[in-house]
Amino acid sequence: MKKMESIGQYNEVIKEGKHIMMFSADWCPDCRVIEPILPEIEQKYSEYTFHYIDRDQFIDLCIELNIFGIPSFVGYNNGEESGRFVSKDRKTQEEIEQFIESLKG
Repeated sequence: MKKMESIGQYNEVIKEGKHIMMFSADWCPDCRVIEPILPEIEQKYSEYTFHYIDRDQFIDLCIELNIFGIPSFVGYNNGEESGRFVSKDRKTQEEIEQFIESLKG
């Protein structure tokens, strides 16, 4: 998973292709719980590029996107938001995969 380094990078990245942004933080216990399953999910859905966005580093972006709970996921397809799985609840592998499947619509 690629770590987002700047707002400029974020804005460039989402313009083209299929992306899934994972909003997280190092201190978030629910985020740590899903870490071991993320490589498998990335491999299964290789048509997407996965990006890690640190909520604390990008708090203004989170406010702009109404992301107040983590871990949260937002999908993009060629610059357009294609879906979101945003809540403060712990996510299961099945829930994350269902979200990604819903983007294919």
